Amino acid sequence: MKKELIRHLAMLLVGVLLTAVSVHVMAEAPAGATLGASPSLANASFSQTFGAGTTSEAIRIATLLTILSIGPALIVSMTAFIRIVIVLSMIRHAFGMPETPPTPVLISLALFLTVFAMLPTLEKVNSDALQPFMKGSLTVEQALDRGASPMRDFMLKQVRQNELKLMYDMSHKPPPASTDDVSLLQLTPAFILNELRIAFQIGFVILLPFLLIDLVVSSVLLSLGMLMVPPATISLPLKVLMFVLVDGWGLILQGVLQSFR
Repeated sequence: MKKELIRHLAMLLVGVLLTAVSVHVMAEAPAGATLGASPSLANASFSQTFGAGTTSEAIRIATLLTILSIGPALIVSMTAFIRIVIVLSMIRHAFGMPETPPTPVLISLALFLTVFAMLPTLEKVNSDALQPFMKGSLTVEQALDRGASPMRDFMLKQVRQNELKLMYDMSHKPPPASTDDVSLLQLTPAFILNELRIAFQIGFVILLPFLLIDLVVSSVLLSLGMLMVPPATISLPLKVLMFVLVDGWGLILQGVLQSFR
């Protein structure tokens, strides 16, 4: 099933590229010219499209649109978004309010914090790969290699050897001799596993004060004989008050950003 999915994605990418080449060739052809009447014109257009060391504008646009289409998957699997959004989700569960703040608000905040945490990496990708590629000085393969290098360095700084070893063992591959030989195929799931581990560690620390408030409120209500009063009715305002007084949002967001290496 995985091979069929890869084959379909490859066919889709080839189709997009061929469509872009056709549009480019038709745009370069003068009025009244046909492919059968002027084969040299088609050869010239093909050479211009796939010239040595350059990439035509149509190919660049098609490649950029393809990358943007898989952008959400890249954001989820290869950036700081995983850790941040899980921690933010745990905050609202600690309050006992699964829908407050709303999910779009948390995702928007997580996206901005992801940009802040990865700003040096994104700037390097932009300067080394994206801008030269859009100017036509890099081929698609060269741009992908240069763009993947800063992302690999970022993930390697976060991941531990245990996660990498686990992924290589699960894929039945020998461990690499150096960090330069680490493949993205094993590095990406190892990075995701590490982000889940750290996010749950931070979430445990966040949940402890709220658990203490729940225990105190339940004990007080039990000692007063108020068994019919739900503890959440009393503990929720106390949680919100405590969180606001200690500037909880600022402390947690600052701590999450500082947890990245």
